[in-house]
Amino acid sequence: MVEPEAEAMDQLLLRMAAGERAAFRALYPLASPKLFGVCLRMLRDRAEAEDALQEIFTRIWTRSHRYDPDKAPAMIWMIAVARNLCIDRLRARPRDARPDDDAASAVADPSPSAEARIIARGEADRFRLCLNTLGADHAQAVRGAYLDGLSYEDLARRHAIPLNTLRSWLRRGLQKLRECMS
Repeated sequence: MVEPEAEAMDQLLLRMAAGERAAFRALYPLASPKLFGVCLRMLRDRAEAEDALQEIFTRIWTRSHRYDPDKAPAMIWMIAVARNLCIDRLRARPRDARPDDDAASAVADPSPSAEARIIARGEADRFRLCLNTLGADHAQAVRGAYLDGLSYEDLARRHAIPLNTLRSWLRRGLQKLRECMS
């Protein structure tokens, strides 16, 4: 189940992409505490974290058209924007101004946070359950095309069906998955 606040942030980002300033004003108080915490943890300087937060929201406004709610929840997308900006700021610091190399290497850790892993695991479980609601052939076709990277032609041969039939299976399968996931 999607939390109402997360769903609201998704909608606000989509409205921002359409140029709606009121959506920006509504999103700021929802997201700024978490994003400020990310900045403060990474930059370890309150004034710089405050500056970074302003720049992050500028980036969120100008890049909101890139947000895709089917790929990630709004907060995860905004945290990625914040994290990338903080990493850029850390890299731009003079060598002697960096707190220590251990801290910089911890910041550059490409592995997802515990929160992101928990969210991803939950989403993966939901995806598996939704995939199981498809017929066996349709589920295998969706897995083959979108998880295993097989070509449509290979899948059509594997299932002994015409290429256009396979495309219909995939389109219907994705529609059912989208409905199940929302």
